[in-house]
Amino acid sequence: MSRPAGAGAAGEPTGAVRIRAVPDGRGGTALPLLAGQGALAVRRTRTDARGAAVTLVGAMSAPLGGDLLHVDVVVGAGARLTAGSAAATLALPGRGGEPAHYDVQLTVEEGGELAWLPEPVIAARGSDLRMTTRVRLAPGARLVLREEQILGRHGETPGRLASRLTVRRDGRPLLDQELSFGPGATPGWDGPAGLGGHRAVGQLLLVGTEMADGLRVLLTDAADPVQAVATPLAGGPATLVTALAPDAHRLRPLLARTLHAVLAPGEATAEGRAGTAGGTAPVRPEAATRR
Repeated sequence: MSRPAGAGAAGEPTGAVRIRAVPDGRGGTALPLLAGQGALAVRRTRTDARGAAVTLVGAMSAPLGGDLLHVDVVVGAGARLTAGSAAATLALPGRGGEPAHYDVQLTVEEGGELAWLPEPVIAARGSDLRMTTRVRLAPGARLVLREEQILGRHGETPGRLASRLTVRRDGRPLLDQELSFGPGATPGWDGPAGLGGHRAVGQLLLVGTEMADGLRVLLTDAADPVQAVATPLAGGPATLVTALAPDAHRLRPLLARTLHAVLAPGEATAEGRAGTAGGTAPVRPEAATRR
């Protein structure tokens, strides 16, 4: 479905999603609030003893230049939620040259667990996307958060992509990081101290799990052209995995291996549970980059 470019330029959201997960009183998780509007929709894909899973769906082409997208997720005390997306987010240029804005707010209360595992964001040529993800965690909350940013489709020069991730745990800063790539970004973003020619950037943030030492071994042993590092964060237990790869096809396997290492033996990964719920396979990010 299409709509006029820049429909959100006046400050009204072009698309919005609101999700609330709470314990159902029987050891599972209920979703009393599950709402989408405009360019964004959300679907329940599983609710069982392991928790609830939802998938964000693009109801129309977005984000275009001038768009404003907003996602608000609250996981109540003791609830468990896995959230993914049905396909990659493809940022496209608008007619007026305005940037698009994508704002995500995630809140996890005491004892809650959230796996936030969207598909990649692709900055197509001529696009300008500003993303902000704000996370608030209570003591005892657990979080797995994945970000993947792809600079341009296959054989294409990238658009502008700026992303800021801030995480507060028990009211204190845990992580505040900003990345900026593409035309108009700080000079040197693609040099030896930046991406060094890579076109895929991935992050995996793990909060509530002591994994830094084991992850260093896992990443060091990776036999592919992906550069990755695991960094323990003060105020944890928390670890940030950051990876650079030539393309999305080589980035995702490393992040998937990391997810397997984090979860208990014998469990499917949160990514797999979200992607296969309802009998549908996860979208391959490399396919999205070659449209």
